[in-house]
Amino acid sequence: MSNVQSSSYETYGPPEGTSWQPAYEAGTLPHGAYADTYRPAYEDRPGDEDRPGDEDRPGHEDRPGHEGPEGPIPESAAPAGGGRGASRRAVRRRRGAGRLGSLRRLVPQALVVAFLAGGTSAFVAKDKAIELTVDGRPRMLHTFAGDVTELLADEGVAFGAHDVIAPAPGTALSSGDEVAVHYGRPVALTLDGHQRKVWTTAHTVDGALQQLGVRAEGAYVSTSRSRRIGREGLELDVRTERTVTIMADGRTRTIRTNAATVGEAVEQAGVTLRGEDTASVAWSSFPRDGQTVTVMRVIGSREVREELIPFRVHRMEDPALFQGTEVVERAGHPGTRRLTYALRTVNGVGQRPRLLRTEVLREPRDQTVKVGTRAMPTSVAGADGLNWAALAACESGGRPNAVDPSGTYGGLYQFDTRTWRSLGGSGRPQDASASEQTFRAKKLYAQRGASPWPHCGARLRG
Repeated sequence: MSNVQSSSYETYGPPEGTSWQPAYEAGTLPHGAYADTYRPAYEDRPGDEDRPGDEDRPGHEDRPGHEGPEGPIPESAAPAGGGRGASRRAVRRRRGAGRLGSLRRLVPQALVVAFLAGGTSAFVAKDKAIELTVDGRPRMLHTFAGDVTELLADEGVAFGAHDVIAPAPGTALSSGDEVAVHYGRPVALTLDGHQRKVWTTAHTVDGALQQLGVRAEGAYVSTSRSRRIGREGLELDVRTERTVTIMADGRTRTIRTNAATVGEAVEQAGVTLRGEDTASVAWSSFPRDGQTVTVMRVIGSREVREELIPFRVHRMEDPALFQGTEVVERAGHPGTRRLTYALRTVNGVGQRPRLLRTEVLREPRDQTVKVGTRAMPTSVAGADGLNWAALAACESGGRPNAVDPSGTYGGLYQFDTRTWRSLGGSGRPQDASASEQTFRAKKLYAQRGASPWPHCGARLRG
């Protein structure tokens, strides 16, 4: 009866709603784990395949693949028949096949995970933390750029020829690097009178002076040194301190100055200018380092003078007059003009007068002179052959233009004007040629003999 009941239980299982298990399979369940613990014999239960102690349970040695005394037992050699042992073996076979299928599904998934893990590592390796400072404004960023040029392009940072990039464009980047962009700013610099355009990356006037190497100590700067320089730049006038020597009134003064002109430097030396005082260099010129400036004391005055303006002489030919004869038809007279001169002394030494102004007081009048072109006769009957040279030597010393002290007589033979004109002469006898004077003297001799020359007439025959 008990056997039948056992067989009945083995075949049909425990009554519905019970949790009965054979004593050799029942395990101890933890507290609270009694709900839904029943599993049919044909379902897979965890641990059924290789639980510890199975090798000692009846039927374990009959499972296919078990190592028996004679070696592994094949599945065909397993005991036949139904029962609980057969059911367990069938379940284990199904579980083995399921594990193989699960393994086949897990292998591709593991490969995908490994691939993604490798890609993430490469992704993280190319990401770099960089500190980028643009025109003094720093910021941290992450980038995949390989070099400085690529980084600036990615960040939209443009730069030109006058900008400074550190490190230089094209330099490779590593995580933790610092990249700085310093924009150039144009400066219209007038340094000690010389104008030029320069570029600086400094943000202030003081920084620009240091960057340009300008000696700022004691210098004049046209704007505040702390003034910021925008991207548009600025105009800057700088005068450095220089040594200038001033010589005035017999004294020498050497000063340090940043004056813009020589005149300003002279005033800083305590030298006062008066009147027309001047210097050895232009008063408005820029004082150079080491320059010597001499101050000249000038005393000025004016002088007015009057002088004659000579007249011009116009000569006209006259065929009625003998050759060599000139007659003044209209006498000329000089004009008068007034000249104003500037006189000055420099450090006590007189200078050449400088003409300031000319004023004409009277215009000159031209003189008109008639010039004879008629051939002069040389022979007079009764007078030829006399010693006229001896008479001329006695009367005038042989000089055609001689005039006696009283101004009454003139020429070689000392004619008075009235006698001269009665003989056909014109003008004054001393203005006529020697041959004409001799010809007229012969005519006078033909008329009156030697009586016109009472003292020297005897020389004619001597």
